[in-house]
Amino acid sequence: MGWEFGILNGIQSVFQSDLMDQIMPAVTALGNGGIFWIAAGLVFTLYKKTRTFGICILTALVFEVLSCNVILKPLVARPRPFTSDPARILLIPRPEDYSFPSGHTAVSFAAASAAWFMKKRKTGVAFGAVACLIAFSRLYLYVHYPTDVLAGAVIGILCGAAASKLTEMVAAAREARRDSGPEIPVGKL
Repeated sequence: MGWEFGILNGIQSVFQSDLMDQIMPAVTALGNGGIFWIAAGLVFTLYKKTRTFGICILTALVFEVLSCNVILKPLVARPRPFTSDPARILLIPRPEDYSFPSGHTAVSFAAASAAWFMKKRKTGVAFGAVACLIAFSRLYLYVHYPTDVLAGAVIGILCGAAASKLTEMVAAAREARRDSGPEIPVGKL
């Protein structure tokens, strides 16, 4: 873990400033509880044209919560980096859960990759940029190790891919059922 502290301390030495100390807590707040991403998914479900896309995002978020918060965080039980330095002053409230993987990163990459795999390229790129900023904020704020953030990104991408595949399969089954038309009972022929 020494090299991970090297990266975290390097980020502090290169990027730390009063301006960044104001910006990074706001950026990281976008990932709090996945609310930003849940809201985005819900907004997309309001419109028939983007409903399937919204459902895909929400499905990816469910996959992310199950894999990160329900399974991996309690299983790995990795303390956060700031716990090794009791004098460290955090710019955000001290997270009480475990460090691995980064849920903020995973939820953000789940939404971004769901957009990408659903062929919503412009939205996927925009979401991806926000996801990268949120991931960086977790390192800047000293609440995650680099491997937490990397794992969160990979898990998020996998959740987005799985949700996209599942959404496409359900949509194809629904379309096939619609195309087959109503069934005529045998006795009515």
